[in-house]
Amino acid sequence: MSEPDWPFLGAEALAAAAIPERAMRSMYERVYPGVYVPSGAELTASQRARAAWLWSRRRAVVAGNSAAALLGAKWVDPRAPAELVYDNRRPPAGITVHTETVLPTEMLTVEGIPVTSPARTTFDIGRRTATRLRAVQRLDALANATDVKGTEVEAVIAEHPGARGLLRLRRVLPLVDGGAESPQETRTRLVLVDAGLPRPQTQLRVFDEYGDFVARIDMGYEELRVGIEYDGPQHWTDPGQRDRDIDRYTALLDLGWTIIRVSSELLRYRQGTFIGRVVAAMQAAGWRP
Repeated sequence: MSEPDWPFLGAEALAAAAIPERAMRSMYERVYPGVYVPSGAELTASQRARAAWLWSRRRAVVAGNSAAALLGAKWVDPRAPAELVYDNRRPPAGITVHTETVLPTEMLTVEGIPVTSPARTTFDIGRRTATRLRAVQRLDALANATDVKGTEVEAVIAEHPGARGLLRLRRVLPLVDGGAESPQETRTRLVLVDAGLPRPQTQLRVFDEYGDFVARIDMGYEELRVGIEYDGPQHWTDPGQRDRDIDRYTALLDLGWTIIRVSSELLRYRQGTFIGRVVAAMQAAGWRP
């Protein structure tokens, strides 16, 4: 007997004789009432969203960060409660239920599961996330996965003029940039903006004088040839990545680019040093505040 796809509803698996009851009790564990996964399994955010939807007996709409995960956004915390739009006000632990109205135009289907659209998901995450940094990080990841546009979100806002959290949403929406490919890249960009510097372009593609592709830079100022790159752990621990970085930086230097490299330590403890380096490079290239 083949292992059933999981997560699954225990009652359905037993009724279909897909798995013996003894095997279900010994090999699987309940993640939500009636919903089972293999014992010891670590659920992804998408799997947790599906499990929560099955708990609703397939009646709910997956929303918020759970919807973002199903829409392809990276970096969604798999340990966070799943989010649903559902009329059950007493969900089990590990599920957050919202009882708001979702219009038919604000939904789509992902692998058979009703999910809020990218624009509606942006609308919900932007209103409900407490901190600005976390909100922009989540919305950057969603925009990177779906290419959702601000005009689409504005259309959702127009349909829900009295929704709670609109002021918070409007504060973060102009900061969203789908070019960010990690939460730390988002944080780097916001540090620059908060310091009063021009908003950097993201994912800059650099070509040589012959039109050949040279490198892609996390963010920067193309007209000044100043780039900013966030160095994650792989840039220091992977020898192959390290060698490629050296070649890239040499090629960029030959083309007149200045690359400012930033680490998590620099962002966390020495933001002034980081900003000073960027400003110095911009001024050397002719920029004046």
